[in-house]
Amino acid sequence: MGMTIIQKIIAKHTNQRDVEVGSIVDISVDKVLVNDVTGPISIKRMSEMGFDKVFDPEKVIFVMDHFTPNSSLDAATHCKFCREFAKNNQIFNFYDSVGIEHVVLHEDGLVAPGEVIIGADSHSCTHGAVGAFATGMGSTDVAVAMATGKIWVKVPETIKVTFKGVLKRPLCGKDLALKMIKSLRADGATYKALEIGGEVIESLPMCDRFTICNMAIETGAKCGIIHPATKDCATFKSDIDAVYDREIVIDVDSLSPQIALPDSPDKVSDIEDIHERVDQVFIGSCTNGRIEDLRAAAQILDGRKVHPDVRLLVTPATLNVFRQAETEGLIKVFLDAGAIIGAPSCGPCFGGHSGVLAKGEVCLSTTNRNFKGRMGDLEAKVYLGSPAVAATTAVNGVISDPREVMNE
Repeated sequence: MGMTIIQKIIAKHTNQRDVEVGSIVDISVDKVLVNDVTGPISIKRMSEMGFDKVFDPEKVIFVMDHFTPNSSLDAATHCKFCREFAKNNQIFNFYDSVGIEHVVLHEDGLVAPGEVIIGADSHSCTHGAVGAFATGMGSTDVAVAMATGKIWVKVPETIKVTFKGVLKRPLCGKDLALKMIKSLRADGATYKALEIGGEVIESLPMCDRFTICNMAIETGAKCGIIHPATKDCATFKSDIDAVYDREIVIDVDSLSPQIALPDSPDKVSDIEDIHERVDQVFIGSCTNGRIEDLRAAAQILDGRKVHPDVRLLVTPATLNVFRQAETEGLIKVFLDAGAIIGAPSCGPCFGGHSGVLAKGEVCLSTTNRNFKGRMGDLEAKVYLGSPAVAATTAVNGVISDPREVMNE
């Protein structure tokens, strides 16, 4: 019987012969990813278990990104704690206030096809875009991985998600991700792997692949994975006779821009059905803060002004993205339009930094989650959409279809 790509990667990382679906196996890890929110908890758990050193200082990666530059005394304390631990352990890859972990790793080539990546952040599944088994775990599990280089996993069933047709710009990976989440629902893939492919995916640039895998967790999935784009990675492809839990096929030929309504990423609707005034628009995050996302937004904002009743916040995902955006003149486009530029970080995504919403306010965000209270007050509302939708909405003051602007 054939194996899925996930089974093959797990098999490569274990001495156990049984990697059948549902079996529990011990696997070695290639990278352990730690941030400033969950890092202090994992470090304390390590100490409680009797460990004071990481298993390999070159395979444990620290990224200070959620609350940096430090937004509170608690944040400053947590980051200082992580900095001291990393220094004492001679952590080779330590990133401080240079951007979001799930973008930084790929910029520096720290993730490769066929690897096992464990992170104490639910959106660690982003790294499945390069053909890695990447998943988020709790702080205690990450502590074990940091200390021993090993972790146990239950071999997940796999749902095959196939996108067919032709994706018409300005639609992008965000629209595909939201359509996928709508099809599976918020708990439709709990502890399963999503193997994402089809003719549409094969033609997508990496930025869109990252976006789709980033949001796999919003279906409850253990991970999302796309077969590696390079031809020399044939080892990491599912067998023809691999067994799947089920397969869903999504036709994108007539797909409209997708919008997630408050207060869940799976409450998705076509943009034509949404007519909502907004107070704030946010472009950024590990989902849509890459240079391609900023380009898409700037194309619409160039020569236009942000609506007087709207605050537009733009946060490049990393310092490198910021530099590139400045070089290309995108930062000037944003500033001329009336946007506020944030420091490379998670920014307003989770309500921990600039851009917190007041009671009754409405935000259109390019982030991955819109749970109640996610970006501020419990009675604020957050809609999710693509960078093109966000830019058009910022100009019009209401959630708007970017195809109308681009056809003017």
